[in-house]
Amino acid sequence: MRRSHTLLALILTLLFSGSSHAAADKYSIDPAHCHIGFSVKHLVINNIKGRFTDYSGLILYDEQDVTKSSVEITIKAESINTDVKARDNHLRSADFFDVAKFPDITFKSTRIEKRGKGFVAIGMFTMRGVSKEISLPFLINGKSNFQGGTHLGVEAAVVIDRRDFGMTWSATLDTGGLVVGNDVTIDLNIEAVKK
Repeated sequence: MRRSHTLLALILTLLFSGSSHAAADKYSIDPAHCHIGFSVKHLVINNIKGRFTDYSGLILYDEQDVTKSSVEITIKAESINTDVKARDNHLRSADFFDVAKFPDITFKSTRIEKRGKGFVAIGMFTMRGVSKEISLPFLINGKSNFQGGTHLGVEAAVVIDRRDFGMTWSATLDTGGLVVGNDVTIDLNIEAVKK
C-alpha cells in the first residue's frame, strides 16, 4: 500500500511539473540604463518635461506566459529633476509631492493582461499618500545577453490626473487655462538585469 502511494505521488509530480510553466525569472531594474520621466502642460501652450533619478524595482518575468509576470517599483519623489532648481524645490514642497511627508512613489501590479500587441499591468499606484488602481500599458522589447548577464527591455506610458493624488495647486490664466495642467504623462523605458 505504501509503495502504491509513493508511485502515485511520483506520477503526480511528473504530470504537474511537465504541464506547468517555468518559474518566473527575477530581474532587477538597472537605473543606469533606465528613464522614468513625465510631462505636463504649462500655460496651456507647452509641455514641461522632467524625470526621476532615484528608483529601484523588481520584475518577475514569465516568458512562457507574460500574464503570470509581475512588477513593483519604488521611486524617491525627492529625486525629481526638471533642470530648474527653483521649480524642482517647488515640486518637492507641500504644493505638489510633499516629499517630507511622502518620500516614495510606488507601483505594484496585481495582475497582467494581454491586450492587442502588448500587455497591461494593472495595480496599485501610490503617490503623495493616495493609492489608486491604474492600468499601465507596456511593451516588451526583448532580451539581450551582455557581459554574462541577461537584460530585459520594457517600455510603458500612462496618463494620470494629478488631482486624483492630492496635487491641486495651480493658478488660472486670464484666458481660463491653467498654469499647470492636470493631466500628467508618465513614460518609462526600463532595462532590468536577471538576478
